[in-house]
Amino acid sequence: MKVLMVNGSPRVDGNTAVALREMEKIFAAEGVEAETIQIGNKDIRGCIACGTCFEKGKCVFDDLVNEVQPKFEACDGLVVASPVYYASANGTLISFLDRLFYSAPFDKSMKVGASVVVARRGGLSATFDELNKYFLISNMPVAASQYWNSVHGRVQGEAAQDAEGLQTMRTLARNMTFLMRSIALGREKYGLPEKESAERTNFIR
Repeated sequence: MKVLMVNGSPRVDGNTAVALREMEKIFAAEGVEAETIQIGNKDIRGCIACGTCFEKGKCVFDDLVNEVQPKFEACDGLVVASPVYYASANGTLISFLDRLFYSAPFDKSMKVGASVVVARRGGLSATFDELNKYFLISNMPVAASQYWNSVHGRVQGEAAQDAEGLQTMRTLARNMTFLMRSIALGREKYGLPEKESAERTNFIR
């Protein structure tokens, strides 16, 4: 099992990293390979809806998005984590996810997704919902925990004091591991669910 973890914080060792490291401990104990990629401190532009990815199978802007694409294809699960900015995710992370999910040509079905959000106080559930939408539009089951996947902290390292939040991260990692393994067994015995050809309709017709 492989998990790709995307840290949307611009701070390499901030509170978002504290939350992800708590998950990494469980993944390591469970024998799951985990790789974390720092996104929030990179220069990543947004999607311009040019459609070039339909022809080339990758984004027209050849940056970290295209570098991460094969890692995304190879993983069994994807964790996306962000600090909260105005009840929303980090803008760089959103630009990265927009382009990654839209340009990646492979089938993402049954890869397990999980979002993690960190804030001083509020805006957590709105950001959590925002990030989950990338999984839910891609046939990716979303891993659950004992609470919404959130950790509180303001100054660097303060999230380590959020005992409930860290427990939520550990539970999330265990549940994610179980779900990935269950899907792997189901794929081996039953195959993936049948997929119909996509129906693309517009509101004007």
